[in-house]
Amino acid sequence: MSIPRQLPNAITIVRILCAPVFLWMLLADGGTDSALRWWAAVLFIVAIATDGIDGYLARRYEIVTDLGKLLDPIADKALTGCAFVGLSILAELPWWVTIIVLVREVGITVYRFAVVSDHVLAAAWMGKLKTVAQAVALSLALLPLWTVVGDWIHVVNTVTMWIAVILTVASGLDYILSEVRASRRKSAS
Repeated sequence: MSIPRQLPNAITIVRILCAPVFLWMLLADGGTDSALRWWAAVLFIVAIATDGIDGYLARRYEIVTDLGKLLDPIADKALTGCAFVGLSILAELPWWVTIIVLVREVGITVYRFAVVSDHVLAAAWMGKLKTVAQAVALSLALLPLWTVVGDWIHVVNTVTMWIAVILTVASGLDYILSEVRASRRKSAS
């Protein structure tokens, strides 16, 4: 079976376009526990879950591109960034959490673009783990599960969010250390 060469990148672009739609849905009714909140959460979950699909297709059919390597993390950051900002606007997540995450995400993204002429900084295993942790934590925070299972879910949300924040900082440091080591190796040779 053959698939169009552009399909993985097209999926990634659709994920980027979903981010502002998701944010609008989340904020449109003030974040109340209405149907729109549920649909916003579902859109986020579907969009973030397709991250695995575009990557799988690109690797499976050997159509990995430098553009895809650049766009894929941008799609992740657009979706998660909108979720963090939206939850902070709704006062459901402290702004300091959102600021820490956004500083790391924007910093790594800017660095990616700064070095793109030299090399493409692809996602490392810790960065991928961070993305999964953020996706889980944000999905739980976005879904108004407290209306179904009770307030104890807030404890689960807090724990998963802490894990996501810790992995966000750790993966940012991992990228920095990896780049410093690579730069030193390059200078030595």
